[in-house]
Amino acid sequence: MKKLFVKDLTKKSLKDLAALRNKIRREVFDDKLKNKMRALKWTHSISLGKRNIARINTAMTIKSKEIAA
Repeated sequence: MKKLFVKDLTKKSLKDLAALRNKIRREVFDDKLKNKMRALKWTHSISLGKRNIARINTAMTIKSKEIAA
């Protein structure tokens, strides 16, 4: 998983952002399970995923305000 940037995310549609958020949520969930089983090598991917979800939520808020205006 790589770091996402809000300026790149704001170029996407709300539907694409929602799909991407669901995909990353699933990855974070899987990483948490692997971490509990001591099978996850890169534990920082959990926090990176959470931050990416927050960035996507921010981009979705920006997008919705642009549409409303």
